[in-house]
Amino acid sequence: MNLLAGKARSVMVQGTSSHAGKSVITAAICRILSDKGLKVTPFKAQNMSLNSFITKCGGEVGRAQAFQAEAARCELTPDMNPVLLKPTGEQTSQVIIHGKVHSNMAAREFHAFKKEAMQYVLESYRRLAEDFDVIVMEGAGSPAEINLRENDIANMGTALATGSPVVVVGDIDRGGIFASLVGTMELLSGPEREIVKGFIINRFRGDVSLLDSGLEFLKEKTGVETLGVIPFIEGLGIHDEDGMALEPSQTASRPSGSGSDFEGKLRIVVPRLPRISNFTDFDPLRAEPLVELDYIDSPRGLYGADLLILPGTKNTIADFQWLGERGFCEAIKVFAESGGMIAGICGGYQMLGRTISDPEGVEGKVAKVDGLGLLGVDTVLAPIKTTIRTEGRAGKGLFEATEEVSGYEIHMGVTRPVRDSENSVTAFAGLVSQGRAHPDGAVSDDGLIWGTYLHGLFDSDGFRTALVNLLREKRGLGKAELSEFEALKEASIVMLAKGVEAAIDMERLIEIIGLPTKA
Repeated sequence: MNLLAGKARSVMVQGTSSHAGKSVITAAICRILSDKGLKVTPFKAQNMSLNSFITKCGGEVGRAQAFQAEAARCELTPDMNPVLLKPTGEQTSQVIIHGKVHSNMAAREFHAFKKEAMQYVLESYRRLAEDFDVIVMEGAGSPAEINLRENDIANMGTALATGSPVVVVGDIDRGGIFASLVGTMELLSGPEREIVKGFIINRFRGDVSLLDSGLEFLKEKTGVETLGVIPFIEGLGIHDEDGMALEPSQTASRPSGSGSDFEGKLRIVVPRLPRISNFTDFDPLRAEPLVELDYIDSPRGLYGADLLILPGTKNTIADFQWLGERGFCEAIKVFAESGGMIAGICGGYQMLGRTISDPEGVEGKVAKVDGLGLLGVDTVLAPIKTTIRTEGRAGKGLFEATEEVSGYEIHMGVTRPVRDSENSVTAFAGLVSQGRAHPDGAVSDDGLIWGTYLHGLFDSDGFRTALVNLLREKRGLGKAELSEFEALKEASIVMLAKGVEAAIDMERLIEIIGLPTKA
């Protein structure tokens, strides 16, 4: 029985490992239950991700919870992800509680902090339980990390504290599905095993009947039933929270002279920075049939590009130094001199300027670096984080008319134009945030170099279409009609929900949650 609930029932989706499919299955269950007329909310007690989103009240949460809230048809709030960790280095993370920066902590410090963090988790859970019928919870990583069991808030700790039943997801596409599910159960404590009510096998390719003997073995060995086997669903095009799509084996490093593989397609490249953040900014471009989007590890990947975008990053100075060490900086300047278009989003915008200063040590010990010098702006980092939703018009200096845009800002620092004739820039956008109008970003006199703090810029169909057609015009190609990104996202959610509902025993899952089943 869920002792913390107001009226809500709950279920937690855990995984045998990271990237098992917890995020998308949670989103699918949210939509399926919403379609049944229930008021549903996602919930992830602890998330570690550089891919974040801003709520209407200015709180920062994991991007996956924003996607799940869309699937659930509910307004995103900080309570849906009360603890967010944003890694700043190998062993340190910025800790965000209820949407606001709490502190920076080393891994051992956070481990000691988890007992206090649980109180924040349960505060959020209680509030959601008062407002919703069902809370669909997502775990983090694996519940079988025995070294992290003490004061756990990510998985079983929260499930036990809230009285939530658990279903465990395993990814068969990676191999070892039976070993991972059985091994997970073996490493759980007795009370933890008792609340595991079902398995879901994800990303299966082939004849499901071939698994029958294995599923029988699972039931005999663990006492837990398999609720269903979800096929590998092609063409979803939905958000990948943790950057699995950005692994080195999946990025491009094209040799000089190769050019684009697809005649008539634009080629847009994004350096795969070590601390890249909010890479879902580029999902709308990746979804366009007329665009080939590559993440690149080497300056050689610049060859044949129509547009280079420097992405956001959790540590601008460190990632800028990484670019320099890899030979990117000189290659980017050559690309600019040859007439290539370069854009910067957030930290990438800061890199395009003359200098990046960090007088208070926000990012580390380096007090100041020279940027690329392609835009006449200087940036000073500061400990106060800007987290706001915003809207307005953008594209000044690029298009004949600016386009309506909306998005959000997440940054620590201020970027200002340099007041001299040699480095003149104009504002890239005119935005309104929290009722206040302000200019944003900068664009060079020739319109080839531009930067902005606005995440989610490419989600705006008008801006994305104008940009793609500007690049097509430079290439001597005709104008094109682009798709509506919101419609594509909704279609992906519908496809996902239908695929999951067809593959699992939804009636049994509803029974596990504690909801009324059909008579």
